[in-house]
Amino acid sequence: MPKRDPLGADPAHRGVALAGASTLNRLELSNNKSTRAHKLRHDPRKVAACLLDKGVRGLPKRAHEIVVDLDAMGHRLHGLQEGRHFSAYYDDYCYLPLYVFVGDFPLWAQLRTSDKDGAAGVVAALKQIVPAIRKRCRRARIIVRGDSGFCREELMAWCEGQPEVYYCLGLAKNSVLVERLIPALVGARMRWWLCGAANVREFLKFAYQTGTSWSRSRRVIGKAEVTAQGSNPRFVVTNLPAQGFQEDEDNTRFTAARLYEELYCARGEMETYPLQALFRLCHRRLMTLVPASG
Repeated sequence: MPKRDPLGADPAHRGVALAGASTLNRLELSNNKSTRAHKLRHDPRKVAACLLDKGVRGLPKRAHEIVVDLDAMGHRLHGLQEGRHFSAYYDDYCYLPLYVFVGDFPLWAQLRTSDKDGAAGVVAALKQIVPAIRKRCRRARIIVRGDSGFCREELMAWCEGQPEVYYCLGLAKNSVLVERLIPALVGARMRWWLCGAANVREFLKFAYQTGTSWSRSRRVIGKAEVTAQGSNPRFVVTNLPAQGFQEDEDNTRFTAARLYEELYCARGEMETYPLQALFRLCHRRLMTLVPASG
């Protein structure tokens, strides 16, 4: 039975679930019209559009910069759910939903099985998310941020082809990248020996292109970090200008060290425990299977 007071205007109704487990189950199975569970009709695209519309409404209209965070978080399964797949990374059977956030506002929650690449469907999602943000924040530049699981040619090329859309993505290390970072690693190692600090970091920027998978050379920033446990080289790739933007008061924001430490590392904030609870809420109440062509 539908709730007559879904917004909780009556204090007596606050905190009361909008739907019980059986109702949610019927919603999940409603597209399977051959079963007796087909009682609630819904359009998955409209459900996804509702979450996007509600999320974008919370963004400040006059924002001059919007950072869009991408994340693929494994959800372990406890049963024989349809589409279950074993993930070596999580060492369990799980789903691998795609989440997109701007700050604390969820814009996208797409259920996926874990046999897919972490970046599967992200460009299709951004093709809907970016216009929605543009409609709300007309003057904002958009920065897409994610870990190395999203560092794919399709995503970077798409961002490069859009006006005022930039990316800052983790880049998985390989022997070529580490070799390019050796001068900075040597310098960091010497400083660590001399000063005895817990860790020492140096940063190096350079142009890099893979042998076959990238269509062009791109700006890469390498972090040469030395700790008591050894060397810890890390990399990010970006199309943000090293000299910054003319309209910004601070034109050093995207220099190597600051881009890595202040912009890229800030993505870790979206993975804290409070947000994980929010992710679970989205997964339970708002998540929908979005067609691949979406």
